[in-house]
Amino acid sequence: MNGAEPTIDLKRNRDRMVRDQIAARGVSDPEVLRAMRKVPRHLFVEEALIPQAYEDHPLPLGHGQTISQPYVVAWMTELLEVKPGLRVLEIGTGSGYQAAVLAEMGAYVFTVERVRPLQAAARRRLEGLRYLKVCFKLDDGTLGWPDAAPFDRILVTAGGPKVPEPLIEQLADPGRMVIPVGETRRSQRLHVVRKENGRVVARRLGEVTFVDLVGAHGW
Repeated sequence: MNGAEPTIDLKRNRDRMVRDQIAARGVSDPEVLRAMRKVPRHLFVEEALIPQAYEDHPLPLGHGQTISQPYVVAWMTELLEVKPGLRVLEIGTGSGYQAAVLAEMGAYVFTVERVRPLQAAARRRLEGLRYLKVCFKLDDGTLGWPDAAPFDRILVTAGGPKVPEPLIEQLADPGRMVIPVGETRRSQRLHVVRKENGRVVARRLGEVTFVDLVGAHGW
């Protein structure tokens, strides 16, 4: 033994993540699985956390924020029904990982973050990886991005007490939104909100736990 640390096979870990944590739990959209295999999640976490990058749990980003566990990212992306060329509004840029997955699937991503250092780091990562169909805004995400609306899809990566009205207004018709909503800050249910022919219908799914959706229409 020479005392050197063993090399981590990141690609093998990523393939295992998709097979054992995502596909095995029911996510079947081939484009979602392809994107999750392609995007290097280890580049979206702190260097000290790289050995944990492909484990199925959230990881801290600092500033009270986290990168969601891989299964939840894949599940929400599948529920969003992303197609190439769609305009997707993401609320909560965080590390930039979810935006990378959406961009990998061919979406034009408009991502809003309220924490300046997180936004700056995410921009560097995404531009370094050549995900160039991503636009960034530093603002209150509960207000959406009115100047760029409407959006075919909206994905919210923080949990609030209700679906913000500005996001409903900025959702195209037809359009689809995936958002965690809950009566308490520590427990939400994932909601799929559909707008079609002027009607808005929400379907509640399983329980999730996200960081707080902070802003005029959040906590």
